[in-house]
Amino acid sequence: MKLATLAVFASIYGCSVFPATAAEISTHVLDLARGTGGKGVPVALSKRSADGVWQQVAKSTTDANGRIRSFDDGGLFDTGVYRLEFDMSKYPDASANPFFPQIVLTFRVADKEGHYHVPVVVSPYGYSTYRGN
Repeated sequence: MKLATLAVFASIYGCSVFPATAAEISTHVLDLARGTGGKGVPVALSKRSADGVWQQVAKSTTDANGRIRSFDDGGLFDTGVYRLEFDMSKYPDASANPFFPQIVLTFRVADKEGHYHVPVVVSPYGYSTYRGN
């Protein structure tokens, strides 16, 4: 069925064929010591509910360049407080014994139409983060 046909169908039956507006969340692991992206890092994305409980909403693993461009089904999320949990014990290989085995970043999604790129810059004994673009 073509998009135009779906749009006519939607207008007749009062529904939408276009996704609701939702925020995009992406991340990137940047390794300062190696000068490369952090390949193969498992990352879990969780959202805090109204009662303060964290619920995992997506998970992925960084690609060859250390990026997760979107999570699961396109990476579209509602407003709220989120956290990214980086399992650094898997990077750079199975024998890794990092000083920071887990990095947790908590941030707020305030704009449903926004893109939230939240990278982490790592070195053997430190890390930092910022809101990227």
